[in-house]
Order: sequence, then structure tokens, then C-alpha cells
Amino acid sequence: MMYHEGQTAMLRKLQALEFAAIELTLYLDTHPYDRTALRDYNQLAHELMELKKNYSEKYGPLMAYGFDPAQGDWKWAEEPWPWEMDYEGGR
Repeated sequence: MMYHEGQTAMLRKLQALEFAAIELTLYLDTHPYDRTALRDYNQLAHELMELKKNYSEKYGPLMAYGFDPAQGDWKWAEEPWPWEMDYEGGR
């Protein structure tokens, strides 16, 4: 598959932003009250969502699911992990 020059640049930017988001996610899992990291994560998540939207409008979809910024405090580490949930009995 051939990519346009602008498309390749957008993909590289997406990869960089996604890498940074993953790193911040891992950091926040162990430092959930770091307000600077949470602010940086939310800013990065917003920028990433905008870039994904722009890419999708111009070149087509990237994935079948979204990327959500955190609301309030970082709750991911406080909630049951997906593999810990009892999907039949609810938890």
C-alpha cells in the first residue's frame, strides 16, 4: 500500500503521541495523584483524538474503538482490571 507524504507524517505523529500516552498511562498507574502527569495525559489525549479525527476524515479509519481522556482523578488502577471482572455476575 502506498502512502502520501502527508499521510506518512500523520501516522508517525500518531505513533509518537500514542507511545507518550502509553508511557503516561503506566506512570499514572503508579502515581495516580500526580496532577502534572494527569494534566499532561489529558492534553495528550485531546491532541491524539484530534489527530485521529483529522486522519480518519482525510485517509479513513485507524481503529474500531476510541481513545478517552481521564475524567477527574486517574481511576484505572483503582478499578478491577478487565480480566478480574466477573462478567456473568457483575462486579
